[in-house]
Amino acid sequence: MLYRRLGKSGLKLSALSYGSWVTFKNQLDQKQAERMMSLAYDAGVNFFDNAEVYANGESERIMGEALQNLAWRRDSFTVSSKVFWGGDKPTQQGLSRKHIFDACHAALRRLKVDYLDLYFCHRPDPETPIEETVVAMNDLQRQGKILYWGTSEWSAEEITEAFLIAKELRLQGPSMEQPEYNLFHRQKMEKDFLPLFEKFGLGTTIWSPLASGQLTGKYLQEIPAGARASLPQFQWLREKILSPEGRARQTKVAALQKVAETLECSLPQLALAWCLKNPAVSTVILGATSETQLKQNLDSLAVLDRLNSKVLAQIETFVEEPESPKAQKGLLWPN
Repeated sequence: MLYRRLGKSGLKLSALSYGSWVTFKNQLDQKQAERMMSLAYDAGVNFFDNAEVYANGESERIMGEALQNLAWRRDSFTVSSKVFWGGDKPTQQGLSRKHIFDACHAALRRLKVDYLDLYFCHRPDPETPIEETVVAMNDLQRQGKILYWGTSEWSAEEITEAFLIAKELRLQGPSMEQPEYNLFHRQKMEKDFLPLFEKFGLGTTIWSPLASGQLTGKYLQEIPAGARASLPQFQWLREKILSPEGRARQTKVAALQKVAETLECSLPQLALAWCLKNPAVSTVILGATSETQLKQNLDSLAVLDRLNSKVLAQIETFVEEPESPKAQKGLLWPN
């Protein structure tokens, strides 16, 4: 396993981490989830990602049971939660001081831990002043209930405002952002966030590195039963894949499949290793649903050295889209 600092912080996270967004409860039961976490941990994974909204809290409950049963030393792993969607009531949503505190305490109970290593604002809240959110997160830090706080799917402007407010109030700004990042979704990581990496040392815990399964090749012919796009709550993904744009992307996936074959690796391994080539990526969150899939994804680390400048340039010719700054300006990171 490789380990990378979370931005400018001193915390070192495994380059590959494990998340429970869709899998826990929806695709994996308690025993299966525990087995997957154990395999990941034994391979060196030290970050496990979660959120209050995942399976309406059941995902955190399952992970908490697993952490209790596996009995790992608390100083050997990191765990996260995210706050924004906690229920239907007005006080159960958003980033108000009240909901941030209530959600944190609920996550601690479900995860069966005394503190959260990482705590994310799951989305920006236009109805709550960013100052209120910054102060609430810092208060939780002072109380020892969270160690690092960050954002998820915020804009560069919103994150910058949070940093400036924190500086003015002599408080801690966000240590990390959790954006979507993959071969088909690149604008924020490769363009918008560059000033944040350079000026503030922002860390990133990226999600959907396989574009919700689109970069696995499993949707080239059809949507298989049991796949994420076949789940009722992911009808939006099914429609996206079956759309003209989705089919066009699958043509690119077929081309990438051939690149993977020449490198003697799987397409998912190629896509994961590609994400890790970006030094601004602190960790790539995996969402594997089977032991075979998890082991294969973890082996993507062995592909990193094969992605030289020639291979990266070849990949660009297949995935170039309007949203790809790199296609216009050349490679944004060293090989």
